[in-house]
Amino acid sequence: MTQTDSEVESYPPLFRPKKTLQTTDDIKLDHATFDNSDESNQPTNSKVLEFDSEFDPLPVIDFKSLNNTKLDEACREWGMFRLINHGIPMTLLNQLHTQARQVLSLPFEYKQASFTPPMSYFWGTPGLTPSGVAITRPQNLNWIEGFHVLLSPLPQLLYEDPLLDSFRSILDEYGRHQRRVATTMLEAMAINLQLDPMRTKSYLSPGTGHLRVHRYPRCFDQYSDDVPPQNNDDHHHHQAQPQQHFQARWGIDVHTDSSILSILHQDDVGGLQVYNTSDHQWFNVKPQFDSLIVNLGDMMQVRHCFFFSRTYFSVK
Repeated sequence: MTQTDSEVESYPPLFRPKKTLQTTDDIKLDHATFDNSDESNQPTNSKVLEFDSEFDPLPVIDFKSLNNTKLDEACREWGMFRLINHGIPMTLLNQLHTQARQVLSLPFEYKQASFTPPMSYFWGTPGLTPSGVAITRPQNLNWIEGFHVLLSPLPQLLYEDPLLDSFRSILDEYGRHQRRVATTMLEAMAINLQLDPMRTKSYLSPGTGHLRVHRYPRCFDQYSDDVPPQNNDDHHHHQAQPQQHFQARWGIDVHTDSSILSILHQDDVGGLQVYNTSDHQWFNVKPQFDSLIVNLGDMMQVRHCFFFSRTYFSVK
């Protein structure tokens, strides 16, 4: 899809190209995803194994017929797995991705003015104030924009704009499915950990559940002096040019999630990469629209560190 003027206007100003480029925006839907990177402990950006139609490194867990042994192995060896037969209707996922693209394609200034908690718009490297308001940091800018959505107050939120209110309604329905999936998976993990199921339910209280909808505009290369450069040479390559600096961007740089569970739904663009600490190898995660990616966050590992492998990931 060729970038039109309206598409360029939908981007935050620092993301706008200085010349017309071909672009495909990447939409991903997250449940409880945070940037919790610590650069001193991150793996280096070693060679990435490209996926093909026959290769998918992630373990596969069937939600309809959960196998606790396979789930235990996936948690120990990867800390991340692909979930199939999750029960979220494909029609809902298609509607959500379609409307996410429509809303994110609105002018940047309109998005900034229209969204406040419990549905906040953010761009760049996101951070949140205690009240849930998104903030940005100028250094180490990630090539990302999206919405941070608190689930519990969402049904009471109303928008005059029909598109925004329809988007809110679809997010609310999707959030209910995410709660169902997250609760079932955590209960199964609790059995493997020999924990009290009632105690583990408190880890996923309705008041703490949230969604993030991410758009990653194509990380195009540009020659510019007006965008702060990244400092991590493992993930950002510099090339000397007369009077200019070569800029290359990542959607999200290397990080782990600080949550209990993150449940990700990808579109068909791809770009998600995971680092397996056992193999010391980066892998591209094959996009499969009918599956979910479940990642065990830092909070789960702090509580039960003897059980889960830590998995780093990034979005290219």
